[in-house]
Amino acid sequence: MRFHYSKHLHEELDRRKISRKLLEQVLQGPEQKVPEVDNVTCYQSQVEIEGKPCLLRVMVNETVDPPVVVTVYRTSKISKYWRVP
Repeated sequence: MRFHYSKHLHEELDRRKISRKLLEQVLQGPEQKVPEVDNVTCYQSQVEIEGKPCLLRVMVNETVDPPVVVTVYRTSKISKYWRVP
């Protein structure tokens, strides 16, 4: 699937030191998709960054074509956001 990257996303990738390769990996095959607010879906996967386990969360507006990737961040609070079916 093709995505449009927002200006904010580019800024956050640099500021948060998240590689574009890792971002694209999550976008192409997220382990989970979690509904958020205002037409935003969180694509998330558990990954390892700098040798530490974390959750990479990518916020995507899927209501437009192509979907817009709004922002991305990583967190060590995996259990807070991980959805268990």
